[in-house]
Amino acid sequence: MEFLTRTKDYLLGAEAQQSAVYDRQLLLLAIVLMMVGLVMVASASLPEGIALGNDPFMFVKKHVIFLAVSLCAAICVLNVPIAFFERNSVRFLFVAIALLALVLVIGRTVNGSTRWISFGPLNMQPAEFAKFALFTYFSGYLVRQKSLLQESYKGFVNGLLVIAVISALLLFQPDFGSVMVILTTSVALLFIGGAKLVHFMALCVVAILLGVLAVILSPYRMRRITSFLDPWDDPFGSGYQLTQSLMAFGRGSFSGEGLGNSIQKLEYLPEAHTDFVFAILAEELGFLGVCIVLMLQMLLVFKALQIGRRSLEVDQSFAGFLAISVGVWFCFQTLVNVGAASGLLPTKGLTLPLVSYGGSSLLVMSCAVAVLLRIDYEYRAHKVAMVNS
Repeated sequence: MEFLTRTKDYLLGAEAQQSAVYDRQLLLLAIVLMMVGLVMVASASLPEGIALGNDPFMFVKKHVIFLAVSLCAAICVLNVPIAFFERNSVRFLFVAIALLALVLVIGRTVNGSTRWISFGPLNMQPAEFAKFALFTYFSGYLVRQKSLLQESYKGFVNGLLVIAVISALLLFQPDFGSVMVILTTSVALLFIGGAKLVHFMALCVVAILLGVLAVILSPYRMRRITSFLDPWDDPFGSGYQLTQSLMAFGRGSFSGEGLGNSIQKLEYLPEAHTDFVFAILAEELGFLGVCIVLMLQMLLVFKALQIGRRSLEVDQSFAGFLAISVGVWFCFQTLVNVGAASGLLPTKGLTLPLVSYGGSSLLVMSCAVAVLLRIDYEYRAHKVAMVNS
């Protein structure tokens, strides 16, 4: 009996210790992706730094600062209970809407898009915060309006109105890529939350029609579609960026040209260290490097979905929905970024999660990973409490 008692105490003690440890695999995945991003941004941005500031490490220094700030912010978020996000989900949404409206008034315009609010030398992209705020809101909405969503079309329509407001503000910037991410992730959440299949199918039809209409009514979006279908028809015009990206993929072959040996980054491929950093990665590290990075992203997404499923199983509904939304968000944004760089999808201004250069994206996505770690921590604590009770 004494042996059994000691064994039980040991096991409970081990579980208690485990509950106090964050998911180290998820943390390691995020850190490795950040380090890959730092190396690739350093490699891809050297020529751009020399051209713009006569400093080859100009963007590297900024990216290091972004990483430091993002890690500090993530540590702070890690210590915030998930209940705080649930209580303030509506407030987050209103702040996001206010920032999206404000950027249209005082925002800085780059390449025809007004997406940034400047604070001295710092630039903030409200669309990144709006993604997380909307997913937080919808996670709470699914908990509060679960019965209405499952029994009536009103719950579904009310959710769509929120999506419509955020999407309209983003389209005025314009930022069609973020609209796609928000629409896809939000609809996935509504479907998981119990929305009827007929409502889901109707929304898909409406979304496709609106997407087609947005392309037809916008000349620059139409040019992107035509250049995507046949970039070699105008390789020095509308198809220039994609053809240069495809050349990078072609030069990479299986094992790549070697780190730092990219030719396309020598001011041939625009946005080489931001939206098209994956093309430089493919050129320097080859098919092997591409597979490794995609596998890391896939494992991170799988971790997020796994954390969400486990939380839902123990009735931590808000946390479960939020974790799933982060997983779908990372998955779809990776798909769009890689698809655009490889010519599988039309070009969209979306970053590769935790890898591409960009302070706002890195900050928000680092905080999203911290939220996942917190959700997992609270799930483990709940399991230990159940065992002890």
